[in-house]
Amino acid sequence: MKQDMIVILDLGSVGNSQLARDIRALGVYSEIHPHDISAAEIKALPNVKGIILNGGPNRTVDGKLVCVSEEIFDLPVPVASMNVPDAPCPEISPEGLREFVFSKCGCAANWNMENFISDQVEALRARIGGRKVLLALSGGVDSSVVAALLVKAIGDALVCVHVNHGLLRKGESEQVVRVFKDELNANLVYVDAVDRFLDKLAGVSDPEKKRKIIGAEFIRVFEDEARKLNDIEFLAQGTIYPDIVESGTKTAKIVKSHHNVGGLPDDLKFELVEPLKFLFKDEVRACGKALGLPDEMVFRQPFPGPGLGVRCLGAITRDRLEAVRESDAILREEFAAAGLAGSVWQYFTIVPDFKSVGVRDNARSFEWPVIIRAVNTVDAMTASVARIEWPLMEKITARIISEVKGVNRVCFDLTPKPTGTIEWE
Repeated sequence: MKQDMIVILDLGSVGNSQLARDIRALGVYSEIHPHDISAAEIKALPNVKGIILNGGPNRTVDGKLVCVSEEIFDLPVPVASMNVPDAPCPEISPEGLREFVFSKCGCAANWNMENFISDQVEALRARIGGRKVLLALSGGVDSSVVAALLVKAIGDALVCVHVNHGLLRKGESEQVVRVFKDELNANLVYVDAVDRFLDKLAGVSDPEKKRKIIGAEFIRVFEDEARKLNDIEFLAQGTIYPDIVESGTKTAKIVKSHHNVGGLPDDLKFELVEPLKFLFKDEVRACGKALGLPDEMVFRQPFPGPGLGVRCLGAITRDRLEAVRESDAILREEFAAAGLAGSVWQYFTIVPDFKSVGVRDNARSFEWPVIIRAVNTVDAMTASVARIEWPLMEKITARIISEVKGVNRVCFDLTPKPTGTIEWE
């Protein structure tokens, strides 16, 4: 069953994601597309029932006011605008959204995870056939849901590859192997690439360059594994909608490149399979639940593709990387013991590339600070700082200072998103 769709055309709004979520909350599927999409391209999209032009403060690009093609208004579907005063179509307010979607466009409220899964399974089978797909399985929410969806669609044609790039959390690689290979009997290949990644990243301090190096090296590792496996034509990724939005649009500047969006090499030898690329994070979790994945997997804390590489700020060194890993393990252990593991959306530690003066064993010390980040969010597009009880913070601080080598100071990040992103790099 194909879901009805409302297309949002981005004319410089900063609220495209929220508008898409508002429409999906009504039970109708919605996608964001650039302002210069052609009428023919919109016709090629499945089940388009209406179009909304969404204007805003970024409408002027390189000194010019962006507009849509006049042919858009000749399409046989209703067109409306928000914050686009010069558009030759009716203006609607957020309060009028329901009436536009259902009364004007005649949409059916058929956007749900069961229908999404059914459509994706059908599309994946039609596209892939009996050919093989290689999946980067980190063990995180996104790749786990992709794995479950692909197993449902193509079964044994899926080959999962877990790459230990040395940037994972403490015990995480071992857990991935135990859960997916030993317990779920997945077709899993384990690759130890720690030295390979850390050698490539040596001396690289710019966060965008780090992300691109990590993304490109992932592809090279997969190419190496594909050559061993024979006949691999597709690469599956856990790309989700915020990855695409934050990596930049034609009217919005890049927030940060995601390794699976901005870091892919031009000579990619695979066709990409990204079945979750139009889902927000909470929708990915709902998809996982509908696929029957256990809660401990579906509600696992998000972890960036570049891993601890973007939490070891600046040029990565093995000793600082270990400080990030050990301090993060302490934070996660104490949050779990305090019952916060399921109530705080994301929490982690960061170690910057500078030191501060302190006192240890009655002598001057010159060691790193550890920064704690703990936030709550729904879709990762905005986030608020979690309020942590002071006695717990004191306990975590005491443990980090005494147990993590090279650390003499602990700080807590109080910045919401915006202005800060969830990650520091």
